[in-house]
Amino acid sequence: MQSLSRLVLSALLALSAAPLAAASPSPGTDWPVADAGARGWNTGRLAALDAAIAGGEAPDTTSVLIVHRGALIHEAYFNGADRDTLHNTRSLTKSVTALLVGAAIDRGLIDSVDAPVLGFFPDRTPAHPGAFKTATTVEDLLTMSAQWECDDNNEFSSGHEERMYVSADWIQFALDLPQRGYPAWTKRPADSPHGRAFAYCTANAFLLGAIVERASGMSLERFAADVLERPLGIASASWHRSSDGTGMGGGGTEYRSRDLAKFGQLIVDGGRWHDRQIVSADWVRAMAQVHAQTPFDADYGYQMWRFPFKAGDRQVHAWAMSGNGGNYVFVVPESQLVVVITRTRYNQRGMHAESQKLFADYVLSAMP
Repeated sequence: MQSLSRLVLSALLALSAAPLAAASPSPGTDWPVADAGARGWNTGRLAALDAAIAGGEAPDTTSVLIVHRGALIHEAYFNGADRDTLHNTRSLTKSVTALLVGAAIDRGLIDSVDAPVLGFFPDRTPAHPGAFKTATTVEDLLTMSAQWECDDNNEFSSGHEERMYVSADWIQFALDLPQRGYPAWTKRPADSPHGRAFAYCTANAFLLGAIVERASGMSLERFAADVLERPLGIASASWHRSSDGTGMGGGGTEYRSRDLAKFGQLIVDGGRWHDRQIVSADWVRAMAQVHAQTPFDADYGYQMWRFPFKAGDRQVHAWAMSGNGGNYVFVVPESQLVVVITRTRYNQRGMHAESQKLFADYVLSAMP
């Protein structure tokens, strides 16, 4: 029986894991490949990671990639996915949109994060006018702390994303939102850590994409291709649009797993890729800096989460680009670690906890 179990495990691993040596990376566009064991990784734990996924521990997982010190040391695909599959990573797009905001600021298209949001929409007359709205800045959107009533985790919220999706004009929907209230059990900005009252709001990220379009005079898809994707050697991507044709900066962009890892590598390497500065180091530092505290066990930067993890006796803080379904790009800059987990476990209870468990129990425990 024990021998049969070993045979089944071997077969599962053979089916699920793509051999890293199968293809040589294209110089300047893809990843160098390194041997995990030679770099001190516990390859038994990495094999256990693939076996756990193949055995259903994290259902609907489609890929896991690990990049350490600038080299790909583990790559596996599951459930019909392969190296060329485009993964709909949902809200992970928000982090990509933040990179695009940084690229626009780098080029002088947006003055700074202090730029007023309404200044980009002079053709619009928002409902519920007031000081709270005229004072809203790009940074308020980046940190999910705009003072309009929008909370995707509250189905009664005026700005809930599902209400936006069925509206004809998403920009007007966001700009029309009323002022946020503060019942006794919630903290006002002045009483909150970092002076910001966080509420997760996809409309904020969508407006960031709309601002980039207005500032650049390009579609979000074209701007992303010009300033981010082509410089990173990303040849295939799919951007979604809103009802009125505005690029959907809040979710749904599709990328290959290897290309998702490149976004994480930008955070590790201060905005550089193959010795080319793609986004300024100052912007990357700002993205991966705590600007707000969330109601969850996490802090928040610019459209990125910061989670605490335990790795043996060590406490590890990982930055994360995260999306519905359990999709993640985890980044631990001080360890030069990037981990991609793609899944299609959309709208299922426990999807995020399952992905975080894979990262903590297998990847972090296998690190040298």
